[in-house]
Amino acid sequence: MANDTARIDKWLWAARIFKTRSIAATACKNGRVTIGGVNVKPSHVIKAGETIDVKKPPITYSFKVLDCIEQRVGAKLIPQVYENVTDAKQYELLEMSRISGFVDRARGTGRPTKKERRSLDAFIEPAMFGFDDFDDEDL
Repeated sequence: MANDTARIDKWLWAARIFKTRSIAATACKNGRVTIGGVNVKPSHVIKAGETIDVKKPPITYSFKVLDCIEQRVGAKLIPQVYENVTDAKQYELLEMSRISGFVDRARGTGRPTKKERRSLDAFIEPAMFGFDDFDDEDL
């Protein structure tokens, strides 16, 4: 199993970061996969020890390569392939986007009405509507 190098698109697919190899290749072409802040092509060759950043909005995941594989492995073997070194702040961003309400809007309900939009805005940015003008001491 221990190879020296692997193509990044094959590794992203084999490590189960993307569902298909073509999706992994497209992510590389669109600049969503970087190594050391530099965008990489799908044919880029990676080595063990490199850190790969993958943008999957709203957050950026970081993975440290432990083993260079090009054949897909079972989910139980993934801890031997990479180490997830994603910053905790990224996971906080993910949680905030879930709470915000935009992600959980019911499918098929269409655009929010003016009243719904104002409610969403008030929920997300209370300062905009003057709700933070009061201090705790005033109450």
